[in-house]
Amino acid sequence: MLHIAILIPFLWAVLIPMMRWLPRIHPGWTVLPVPLSLFVYFLSQISRISQGETQFVSVPWMPEIGIDLSVVLDGWSLLFALLITGIGTLVVGYSMFYMGKRTDSIRHFYVYLLMFMGAMLGVVLSDNLMVLYAFWELTSIASFLLIAFWYRRERSRYGALKSMLITVFGGLAMFAGFNLLYLMTGTYSIREIATQASLLPEHSLFLPAMILVLLGAFTKSAQFPFHIWLPDAMEAPTPVSAYLHSATMVKAGLYLVARVSPIFAGGLEWFWIVSLTGLITLLYGSFKAIRQTDLKALLAYSTISQLGLIMSLLGVGSAASFFTDSEQVALFGLATTAAVFHLLNHAVFKGSLFMVVGIVDHETGTRDLRKLGGLMKLMPITFVIALIGSFSMAGLPPFSGFLSKEMFFTAMVSILEFDAANAGSWMLLLPILAWVASVFTFVYSMILVFKTFGGNVKNNKLDKQPHEASLGLLASPILLVSLALIFAWIPNGLSKSLIDPAVAAIRGGGASAESTHVSIHFWHGWTPELFMTIGVVLLGILLYRTYTRFSLLDREWSGRDTLNRLYNGTLRLMEDGGRRITDLYMTGSVRRYLIYIFLFLIVAVGGTLMFSPDIVLGMDDYAPITFYEVALVVVMLAAAAAVPFAKSRVNAILFTGAAGYMVTALFLIFRAPDLALTQMIVETVSVILFLLCFKFLPKLKTEKEKPTFKWTNLIVAAGVGVTVTLVAFASMGSSPFEPISNYFLNESYESAGGKNVVNVILVDFRGFDTLFEIMVLGIASLGIYGLIKLGVQTQTEPHAAKPSEQKRAGFPLVANDVILRTMSRVIVLIIISFSLYLFFAGHNHPGGGFIAALMTAAALILLAVSFGMDTVRRIIRVNYRVLTAIGLSIALLTAVGSFAFGAPFLSHAFGHFDLPVLGDTELATAVLFDLGVYLAVVGVVMNIIFTIKGED
Repeated sequence: MLHIAILIPFLWAVLIPMMRWLPRIHPGWTVLPVPLSLFVYFLSQISRISQGETQFVSVPWMPEIGIDLSVVLDGWSLLFALLITGIGTLVVGYSMFYMGKRTDSIRHFYVYLLMFMGAMLGVVLSDNLMVLYAFWELTSIASFLLIAFWYRRERSRYGALKSMLITVFGGLAMFAGFNLLYLMTGTYSIREIATQASLLPEHSLFLPAMILVLLGAFTKSAQFPFHIWLPDAMEAPTPVSAYLHSATMVKAGLYLVARVSPIFAGGLEWFWIVSLTGLITLLYGSFKAIRQTDLKALLAYSTISQLGLIMSLLGVGSAASFFTDSEQVALFGLATTAAVFHLLNHAVFKGSLFMVVGIVDHETGTRDLRKLGGLMKLMPITFVIALIGSFSMAGLPPFSGFLSKEMFFTAMVSILEFDAANAGSWMLLLPILAWVASVFTFVYSMILVFKTFGGNVKNNKLDKQPHEASLGLLASPILLVSLALIFAWIPNGLSKSLIDPAVAAIRGGGASAESTHVSIHFWHGWTPELFMTIGVVLLGILLYRTYTRFSLLDREWSGRDTLNRLYNGTLRLMEDGGRRITDLYMTGSVRRYLIYIFLFLIVAVGGTLMFSPDIVLGMDDYAPITFYEVALVVVMLAAAAAVPFAKSRVNAILFTGAAGYMVTALFLIFRAPDLALTQMIVETVSVILFLLCFKFLPKLKTEKEKPTFKWTNLIVAAGVGVTVTLVAFASMGSSPFEPISNYFLNESYESAGGKNVVNVILVDFRGFDTLFEIMVLGIASLGIYGLIKLGVQTQTEPHAAKPSEQKRAGFPLVANDVILRTMSRVIVLIIISFSLYLFFAGHNHPGGGFIAALMTAAALILLAVSFGMDTVRRIIRVNYRVLTAIGLSIALLTAVGSFAFGAPFLSHAFGHFDLPVLGDTELATAVLFDLGVYLAVVGVVMNIIFTIKGED
């Protein structure tokens, strides 16, 4: 079920665009059951997980390189799964009333939201580091789309790009760190790596791996100095901010730090880097929050500060690994409990506060604190929600934020007893930084609630008359903020069911929920932590009442701060530098581009052949050369040599086709009918494509080129030919392995159930290659479509044909031959019938999906040549771009379908069945994959034909 839980949001996202037949139903109602049902499922797992059970499921994917779809549900991943699905449910409900039906793109919004939800579930449930990384980057892509949802706004595009660049940079660093871990341990499994944790600190790659992994975590969780993307990401719609930037995405880094803590916590560097980075982020974010005048910007910096608080607690909690005494372990382990508890509290109060800000913006038309005030009487319910959320964020009783904040102070005071760090009096810096930052946290919490809802209404500064929001907008924040009260009064019940199992999972090493239990209650006596809280409140009230008198606190500096200027300057420098370098070689000359590519090939490959002592050119054991082979090669060389001397493009195409058909004849002589069929059809279709392209080409120049022009071409062409020839010789003389062809010949029938080795290789043994090839073909066809359509739309020459005139022009090669038209009626049916035979017979006889698709496309092209494109369109009413997408989807779903049977990705099965009439018949799942290839290739070829012709 865990794999399905990850897959459901993605599948539902695919279905949303197909639900246009429900025009009267808001798309949100069709989306709401997805997070709600997943939330109920994960709720049902609490009792099992709280009793110490861990669910682990693994499906082989690429076992040869250690990559499997391994998912684990323990206390830590369950907590995040509940946050992702639970808050996701409330955000979907909130967004239905906040976003409304203002644009058709609302469906896109829910597609992106579900894609992000599935990616986040993949991150927190994955045990394999490579799979975790894949989902990690997918969250960056989904968040980019959500932040840029209002893409017509320049600031939205800027914020989306900024968040993606910074988080992807960290993700790539994390990817390198994961691979270093693999080099140290020989596995990508987090659970297996943790079992070797005691041996890792002495490894030379331990510290680099730690720093690289932390870079990924710090960029994702907006830690200083990588925090700069989060305030600009507030350009996203408010439901996105409430979901991504308070409860889920920004906490992915916290999840990762806690998950790999058993691996890296044995190094003292981990304690210092994580703790200090968290405290600096906490202090910086809380200070910057006071200076904001936009409510979402204030919440953005408050989020940064709260993320820093949790990060610092995870760092301090790692000190427990340096002790064996149970009391000391429990003392420092309290920090981890506080981190988990505050993570829950933060999701509750910050998510509700983002929704409150959305309501204020929705009902008043502004988020500017300088224009707001006096909303307490006009929006009393919203005020109560803001009051509870802000007081919980400030750490005031009787809300749950007070409990986790007290635990935070306890952990910071306890760290003074950590002697392993050998820091002496410097350790006192940690509780001091924590206390100062908490004062600023109190101040910005008071600013948020009382500057917005206190004072007098400033109607002259508002775009609309404020009033209380509808129940639809209020329901989600009410449900969310009520948890701040519920958690406060049942903290130990929450601890036993969610917090303790999560802490046990973080601690690892066989830690149980009972051993990590910390009693949570309001009154601890007159402790240093209580006096710290009293000091926070007193100094916080004083600062709140007087901060406007200090120019350092009451407003932002003019312009962007240094870090943002550094980012903008670096990006501008890279863009300018890249443009200048690109201008040096991107001259618009296709010939020059080919020369660059071929010269690189000659230098790289040829140099390797020349200077590698282990490469031997195989010159022996060749089969005898027959007269027919010599004759075909001579004709082929003559045709190729004639191409440069052709006086017209038609002659050049004919010479090129002649060379290709000679290759077809060689394949026949070498008894490779599959390759011969493919080559023949490709040559036939290529001729048509060449002729179609004529109308886009400039007039052929007949003047003679300069001698240097010809000599350069000759030298480069000869160099490539010699290099490729030497590669062929080297492959026969230097390979230390037996030819893999013997394996394919022996196993094609036994392992894949097919006698046609070529087709079995394409759809089974080398199915990955085929899958990626048809994807590349699909992307290429869409690229051709986009380029040509863009060129047609931006055509400015006065003599250029308009798109409508191009469509009326008809197919440029339409024949006016009665015999051809008459014969083609029969020939087309014969070709299509033959293509179907090739498709179904391909597993055991010459043929297959690729060849059959080319044959079908050839039949359609013949029909177009005979009767015109309009005839093809009338007979076959198909959008070939959609057909390509359907083919790719079938191939991909067939590949993924093997997971349902516990088999690796792209595994196929076959068997013999006694069918009525047909008798003993072999059925293979490879046929479904081949069907995807067939549809994709037909769609690609015909999409290119229609596009070049000028049809839509």
